[in-house]
Amino acid sequence: GEDSGGGRIYTLELASLNDGKKGSVVIQTKPEWAPLGVEHFHELMEADFYKDAKFFRVVDNFVVQFGIPAIPANSRKTPIKDDPVVQTNARGTLTYATSGPNTRTTQLFINTRKGGNKFLDNQGFAPIGEVISGLEFVDEIYAGYGEKPAQGKIQQQGNAYLDKEFPLLSYVAETYQGSPKAGSEG
Repeated sequence: GEDSGGGRIYTLELASLNDGKKGSVVIQTKPEWAPLGVEHFHELMEADFYKDAKFFRVVDNFVVQFGIPAIPANSRKTPIKDDPVVQTNARGTLTYATSGPNTRTTQLFINTRKGGNKFLDNQGFAPIGEVISGLEFVDEIYAGYGEKPAQGKIQQQGNAYLDKEFPLLSYVAETYQGSPKAGSEG
């Protein structure tokens, strides 16, 4: 559909939420906030990059983070340049994780703190979109492991490591462009 300024709607179907629940999280991308980041995210979504990606870093009242590929061979090392921050890291915004200036690749976080994470704004974190539906499911992402999963091991071994050591992690079961698919009526 024709939506404002090239933004798109994507659905992330989450699985293994608290108590084994599932849920649809709908994201609207915002090119006017971060054109480079949005373009990169659209490319990754078209490549089905985030399928089976686990929420390996879940910090209560701060962020949920994902985006290291399930299969290490699928990793993408080429970073993109930073976008200037024009939008605050409000609750429900989707933002790339970084390891310094101009290091955005594939890891993303959703800001979950009720009052937002404004202190991230002046650190160069530019949101690329926001959750427009299903934020209640983001709040149900399993948080029991905190920051224990080792990012280096995930990058080397992918979900083989996570499935063995952290079996309860929530993950992205499926992604697609558009709003959630009908059919839950039975």
